[in-house]
Amino acid sequence: MSTSVKDPARASSGVPPAPHGEPAAGRRWTLARIAAHLTLLAAVAVTALPYVYLATGSLKKPGEIFELPLRLLPRVPTWEHFTRLFSDELIPFGRQVGNSFVISFLTTLLVVAVSASVGWGFAKYEFPLRNVLFIVLLTTLTLPVQVALVPLFTMMVSLQWLDTFQGVILPSGASAFGAFFIRQAMLAVPDEMVQAARIDGASEFRIFLTMGVPLARGALSVLAVLTFLGSWNDFLWPSIVLRSPERQTYPVGLANLVGFYATEYGMILAGSFLVTVPIIILFIAGRKHILDNLTMGSVKG
Repeated sequence: MSTSVKDPARASSGVPPAPHGEPAAGRRWTLARIAAHLTLLAAVAVTALPYVYLATGSLKKPGEIFELPLRLLPRVPTWEHFTRLFSDELIPFGRQVGNSFVISFLTTLLVVAVSASVGWGFAKYEFPLRNVLFIVLLTTLTLPVQVALVPLFTMMVSLQWLDTFQGVILPSGASAFGAFFIRQAMLAVPDEMVQAARIDGASEFRIFLTMGVPLARGALSVLAVLTFLGSWNDFLWPSIVLRSPERQTYPVGLANLVGFYATEYGMILAGSFLVTVPIIILFIAGRKHILDNLTMGSVKG
């Protein structure tokens, strides 16, 4: 009587099937596997501890936040900091969160559109100095953001775009990383399909919309998430351009709670905790899609 093979992976790799009752090799709790899991659990605990302290600190009374020895949980939870935050007592926090959402959303749309167009051009079109221009594009990735601050600020003053949303959004629209990332994804679009579409009479813009964008939608979605997160948490450029509290984003507004004579640590903790909640929900909802596309290139031979 022949032995039935229940593990296709073992069969395909030539490994003999495990005896009856023996767990598969991938599920066996060896000493090394247990040590690896304990190490990962310790790393997760160390990573999560500041966030837990942030969440619990937002529920503590002002004198209890820095009380020694430090306590993780509040003695008596209070919603005082959240109430003051939304009462517009010191900053218009609700409006600033709305400003952050609008700026992040529009910046993401602009970056995805520009990166898709530039990436498609570098991937599918032959034009003079294409390789030189692509090297120049990659070189800009090595320049720190601070190098461009003074020229950009001078430009915003000339255009009278200080304290405006377009002064924050438009300078962020050209992303060298985004163009490079999308170009690599669009290289996978077969040239034969593009040529066949041209023979059938399709316009270049239609080919881009019906072939380039759909076939690179995984990379585009990852770029959109990364751009939204970067814009949502951006502090440096909005703090330079936006002046009035009603137009500032939430990172700039929370920074204004640090005063010369007093600092509202409780409100800062409450605001910082609240703005992380939508991001965590977004990541949990799309974690499989995001991680699959981020690791797509790492598993290719």
